[in-house]
Amino acid sequence: MPKRYPPEQRERAVRMVLDHLDEYRSVCSACQVIGPKLGIGAESLRNWTKQAQIDANQVPGATTSHS
Repeated sequence: MPKRYPPEQRERAVRMVLDHLDEYRSVCSACQVIGPKLGIGAESLRNWTKQAQIDANQVPGATTSHS
């Protein structure tokens, strides 16, 4: 069964990835380093970050409100 994370924890983790993205080659590599430090799976963090970028119109895709 998937682990549930509170919205505040998800938002904090995504913010951390986005704030430190310039230190890594990609979102994926940032999530692989930052995720374990926060006790979050890298793939979960990558998905949350990607969705946050879509919601902010930084990359194309279906926004959360349209999903």
